[in-house]
Amino acid sequence: MESLDLRVLADALQWRQSGHAVTLVTVVETWGSAPRPPGALLAVRDDGAVSGSVSGGCVEDDLIAQTKAALQNRAASPDQERPSMLAYGVSKEEAARFGLPCGGTLRLVREPLLDTAWVQDLLDRTARHKLVARQLTLSTGAVQLLPATRGQAMAFDGSVLTTVFGPKWRLLLIGAGQLSQAVAQMAQMLDFEVLVCDPRDEYVTTLRMDGVTRVMGMPDDAVRALAPDAHTAIVALTHDPKLDDMALLEALGSDAFYVGALGSRRNQQARKQRLAEHFDLTADVLARLHGPVGLSIGAKTPAEIAVSIIAQVVQVKNAAPQGQPVAETGACLATTHPPS
Repeated sequence: MESLDLRVLADALQWRQSGHAVTLVTVVETWGSAPRPPGALLAVRDDGAVSGSVSGGCVEDDLIAQTKAALQNRAASPDQERPSMLAYGVSKEEAARFGLPCGGTLRLVREPLLDTAWVQDLLDRTARHKLVARQLTLSTGAVQLLPATRGQAMAFDGSVLTTVFGPKWRLLLIGAGQLSQAVAQMAQMLDFEVLVCDPRDEYVTTLRMDGVTRVMGMPDDAVRALAPDAHTAIVALTHDPKLDDMALLEALGSDAFYVGALGSRRNQQARKQRLAEHFDLTADVLARLHGPVGLSIGAKTPAEIAVSIIAQVVQVKNAAPQGQPVAETGACLATTHPPS
């Protein structure tokens, strides 16, 4: 459900519309250790160009060679029109050959992209912030799009592959000052859709960033109009209670996965008291507010504070459901157990 996978599909669609043949490759199972999780997507063009990855670079060269050969043989073999299975690293020798970290193993589904109507439909739905489950029947290559639920995982029973695609993660920043611009720049690098709301003309005139959308009006109105969902983070950075508090009031009552506000511990305590006394916000609702915003890393400069904010947003975004701890990162993270 990463935005990266949506970009892969967008690239694949553009390539097909330009007359290229394209093959999609999806990770369906890993064990031992693997750098890319189940559901990770790769698109291979007929000339060897790629978008996305399934191994962090370990097996892509071999996949490209195999895919180019399959495309050349497709006309001679009808079986090439249907999805097929591939495996890498099933032995120590093969794992070493392909450079899979820590002896990891990958099982993949390779699928010629023939019909692109479902790709456009999926991209249209996710652009409207819908969660979409894509079902691929391996025996026929048929694709069906269904509504998905948050937390739904990839599933594969050997004959039907179901992968989940969600909307891009959004970040709404209240305030267009120097700190907001640093946060916006870093968020874009992480593939967030970034929106900025600041009714103060003297600040907005300095906001000149490609790809950042300015939201007009007052911050509380902007939050309501955005209708934040579970893929939305909202961070108030004006340090002006008249602007921040009303936006936070709306944000805390929404489905936003992260709500944060700039300010010292003393200011945050005063803010929570105001919101509780004047707007009857409960302790549980106020506990959702991350303030002082960001991880405690001793940040001093705007850029350092932006790092702490983005790091905390990503930490919350990647947290496992049902209160489970955030997964560790690294190339040698075991993802599934080997088959018995």
